Amino acid sequence: MSVVGFDLGYQNCHVAIARSGGIETVANEFSDRCTPAVVSFGLKNRTIGIAAKNQLITNANNTVSSFKKFHGRAFSDAFVQKEKNNMPYKLVQMNNGGVGVKVNYLEEENVFSIAQITAMLLTKLKETAEYNLKKPVTDCVLSVPSFFTDAERRSVLDAAQIVGLNCLKLMNDMTAVALNYGIYKQDLPAPEEKPKIVVFADMGHSSFQLSACAFNKGKLKVLGTAFDPYLGGKSFDEKLVEHFCTEFKTKYKLDVKSKIRALLRLYQECEKLKKLMSSNSTDLPLNIECFMNDLDVSGRMNRAEFEALCSDLLQRIEAPLRSLMEQTQLRAEDVSAVEVIGGATRIPAVKERIAKFFGKDVSTTLNADEAVARGCALQCAILSPAFKVREFSVTDVVPFPISLKWSTEADEAEGVHEVFSKNHAAPFSKVLTFYRKNAFQIEAFYSDPSVVPYPESKIGHFVVQNICAAKDGEKSKVKVKVRVNTHGIFSVSTASMVERMEVDESEDQTGETEVDKNQSTTETLETDQSIQQESSEAGSQPQVQTDGQSCPPSPETSSGDNKMTESDKGNEKKIDQPPEAKKPKMKVKNIDLPIEANLVWQLGKDLLNMYIENEGKMILQDKLEKERNDAKNAVEEYVYEFRDKLCGPYEKFVSDKDQSRFLDLLTQTENWLYEDGEDQPKQVYIEKLEELKKLGTPIQNRAREAEERPRSFEELGQRLQHYAKIIEEYRKKSEAYEHISSTDMEKVEKCVRETMEWMNNMMNAQAKQRLNQDPVVQVHDIKAKRTSLDSSCHGIVSQPKPKVEPPKEEKPLNGVNENHEDGTNSEKTKNNPTQAQQNGECHPNEKRTIDMDLD
Repeated sequence: MSVVGFDLGYQNCHVAIARSGGIETVANEFSDRCTPAVVSFGLKNRTIGIAAKNQLITNANNTVSSFKKFHGRAFSDAFVQKEKNNMPYKLVQMNNGGVGVKVNYLEEENVFSIAQITAMLLTKLKETAEYNLKKPVTDCVLSVPSFFTDAERRSVLDAAQIVGLNCLKLMNDMTAVALNYGIYKQDLPAPEEKPKIVVFADMGHSSFQLSACAFNKGKLKVLGTAFDPYLGGKSFDEKLVEHFCTEFKTKYKLDVKSKIRALLRLYQECEKLKKLMSSNSTDLPLNIECFMNDLDVSGRMNRAEFEALCSDLLQRIEAPLRSLMEQTQLRAEDVSAVEVIGGATRIPAVKERIAKFFGKDVSTTLNADEAVARGCALQCAILSPAFKVREFSVTDVVPFPISLKWSTEADEAEGVHEVFSKNHAAPFSKVLTFYRKNAFQIEAFYSDPSVVPYPESKIGHFVVQNICAAKDGEKSKVKVKVRVNTHGIFSVSTASMVERMEVDESEDQTGETEVDKNQSTTETLETDQSIQQESSEAGSQPQVQTDGQSCPPSPETSSGDNKMTESDKGNEKKIDQPPEAKKPKMKVKNIDLPIEANLVWQLGKDLLNMYIENEGKMILQDKLEKERNDAKNAVEEYVYEFRDKLCGPYEKFVSDKDQSRFLDLLTQTENWLYEDGEDQPKQVYIEKLEELKKLGTPIQNRAREAEERPRSFEELGQRLQHYAKIIEEYRKKSEAYEHISSTDMEKVEKCVRETMEWMNNMMNAQAKQRLNQDPVVQVHDIKAKRTSLDSSCHGIVSQPKPKVEPPKEEKPLNGVNENHEDGTNSEKTKNNPTQAQQNGECHPNEKRTIDMDLD
């Protein structure tokens, strides 16, 4: 099971994996741990990441970047309409009203949704993870900004599903950073002690996010979040671009914004200048060659001028900070540390503003670029059964308050209630109780649209179906469970109808509930007077209690009966009038009800399947194009390599005539590659390479044979000398070989003689050959001869000598110990080997050769 965390940034992405007992941020094929969030479309294939960024200027109209904030939005959205004029590519309206990107791909106009573009980026990140893990990647955790709404989060999940990823959790950026910070800390206070409060500030390329977190040992609780979704490094870049556009118009009479390529080049240079000013306070130049109309342009800027230029942006930093402190009711002295991450926090003025607000220096102990990805990988490891991770619970928050509005009957007032307040704990479930005779509709929406950076306040509406009146004609009791899940998405997860049935008094009442038959029919909402937060570790079911009574179990529980405590029963009896009257006994049963959900910008199942199929086709097309390019590059590489070697190390292994003919063929192939062969099928390049190899392979073989042949002959000669020495030793009656029969030794001698003769003949014949002629004998023939020699001789000369068994020792009869003439006892001698050896006797474990006189 893979453990991977993906940080999907506005400008760049990072991939972190769990490996070798830790979390590691992995590099892509360019050995860079940062992958640009750019997708470029060409006539034959797609390019993603660094290769796509390199085409940002040359193929501007078909290169898509900065698309993250278009997730889950309508084309008519004011933000989309404003941004589309600043994009080099074309934004269009999809059939469902969403945002589409129009590009030229495979020589045809295509429109891709934002979810599809994100899926393409995830395809690249997935390949990077799989290459480093050496196994398929399915399970992962993805990062999203904490201010993303339900529609935006669902769009990101759709993108993951398109590429075949199982997203275990959509994790808020700041929560991932906090997890990465806290899980390694050894000095956190105990659970019962006052928590350590840390504020995290992240200013990336497009947004400014804040969170306040409380840390105890093994526990992280997010207290609150704040953000400015339109303040980031890009905002500072735009200030510089506007400044130099005005300067170039005055100085060079150039309208930079009229040419998209010139504008993109200026953006790139201004970003570089901004980074340089973060570490240098002196005047820095900005020079661009052949900028427009073959003119070179230049300008200057220093840090002080830059900060004055961006003064309005720097002032916007304080508002989210103040909002965070008001939400959490914290004071600056309550905060133990302020951690900053994100590329834009490297701007000195940004850090100074944050430090000034809290009255303390900011901390930069986390990797500013990789902290989010590492936190996502840690969360994935916690959720994965394949890894054992230190116990660490994470409690997130709901960023925006969520309310419900439900359809009412004619005699009832309109029903509206806020179920999840701002910064409510998440994930979380609540159970609502309704009394209904017919199906009804619940509408979920954001309570305060003014604080939501999204134009649509509606989340969706849910229809609870198949409701019928009770047997007595009264309204049925309906339990509805609403939930903010682990992705931070609201849903009506289950609904059940409580059916009451009368039972005889003689029946066993264990596990049954006494319910008043005259139950009030007024609509009630069970509020969170006593709520148990859902805990995946404890495995407990969330419950809602009100008025001291326990509600029936949620539809997820296995038991359909409801139990009431003895005290509750007692309370009921006290209020009965008259006291002696008994209520009918009722049996409670929960019946699951279907729910029809209609969500804002929900991707249809058929459309999603079509996107999955199209992504598979594009992946296959990319693979085929890569194979075609590899075949073409192989031909080009062969041409250049052989041309150099024919006039170098291979020159003596080819005749002048063949050399001239081969060089002509290489030149013709090179010209063909850049003319008619520029765009040919894969098979054409394979055939062209085979044509070249027909002439080149024999030359390569001669060079290789000439290099390896002397070494092979030398190794064969050494083996012959080895066996010749053994034969000589045998003739001298050496004890080591005297056990070998003369017949076997004659076989060895014959084999050595024949092999020696063959080697001498081959060496003499080869010495008469020129280097540009094919060899008389090849290296594999020499190695085969050596193998044959060893198989014929080695088994004979390595025969083991026969063993001589020592004489068996005679044991004394009837267990009587034998006394020797020298007075020693045989039993003592066995137990005392030293004494036995001194007496010239043999130890039982020692082998001795005994010479016997047979005369």
